Amino acid sequence: MEFLRKNLEALRLSLLGTAGLFLCISSCSGPVAREVRPEEKGGGPKPAIIKKPPSTYNDTLRITGPSAVFYSPDSVQMDKIRAVNKKDVFAMLTHDCHYQMEYSRLVLQKHWPGVRVIDTFRARYLLFEKADKSRIYIDLNDKNDICGLFLFDGTKDPVLADMPNIDTVLGFYFKHQ
Repeated sequence: MEFLRKNLEALRLSLLGTAGLFLCISSCSGPVAREVRPEEKGGGPKPAIIKKPPSTYNDTLRITGPSAVFYSPDSVQMDKIRAVNKKDVFAMLTHDCHYQMEYSRLVLQKHWPGVRVIDTFRARYLLFEKADKSRIYIDLNDKNDICGLFLFDGTKDPVLADMPNIDTVLGFYFKHQ
């Protein structure tokens, strides 16, 4: 009888422990929600969006016929861009622009020699004149990139090209007329 009483007590403790564990697990169905501060997410508060400073010039560049128009900031704009960015960010931006534009020029020279290449840093406005005499104006102050490339075939609307994918972009834009 003593043996049965000891085993029964152990069985009760075992059942009580199992029930307690089950209640604990079932009541904790998810993590406790709490507000995560920006500095806990890493990197601190989000940086402000920096808008490209306006052009120093108000000139208009007129473009007709198949063209690739590279644009970049004038020297005053470049100084303002440098002033609002960290040194390493500014270096990355100018490095990316330089190599993307250089690569795009090489692809244009090699595969699309009939497309006129135009460089501008003094024009604020681009005026694309189509063969049907309609016009498209583009204000480069509205483009927040420090450099870029517009493609124009003389008939369709100009497009802002994705320079890292220039091989594909040129084929789609100029071949699908």
